[in-house]
Amino acid sequence: MGNTSSILTQYDIEEVQGHCTHACEAVSQQDIVSLYNRFCQLDRNRNGFISSDEFLSVPEFAVNPLSQVSSQMLDGLNFKEFVAFLSAFSSRTTLQQKIEFMFKVYDLECNEKVNFKDLMSVLRDLTGSFMTEQQREVRLLRAAGSLYFFESYFLCRYYLS
Repeated sequence: MGNTSSILTQYDIEEVQGHCTHACEAVSQQDIVSLYNRFCQLDRNRNGFISSDEFLSVPEFAVNPLSQVSSQMLDGLNFKEFVAFLSAFSSRTTLQQKIEFMFKVYDLECNEKVNFKDLMSVLRDLTGSFMTEQQREVRLLRAAGSLYFFESYFLCRYYLS
């Protein structure tokens, strides 16, 4: 499966399922075949990898406000990684798996932490020219303050009861 070809064998399907482990439990063999056909359409260079530009050629993805952020994750995906990425959007994917995926989207520095800079970058992509940088900072700080308040409140209730 290094280079894309028009034939996907049962061995290839099982290899993709083995690569994805928990993330691809939500993806059936039929889904993998359909995704392979789509992957081959997107892989214009026929090199076995999809660039972020090729992925952004999908209209439904290009109009998504998070497409610029997640396109960084997509650059150079092979077919196995493509299936693992798209499995996060399956209705059969668990909430925990979706949360883990979104964390990776927001972790722009790939350091397993989502910091203020990461969130500002995502907010910038989501709001575009509709908000100034100062408005974004205020909105983000208010949200962080609210989260801190609720976390403190629930921790106090838990430990005091």
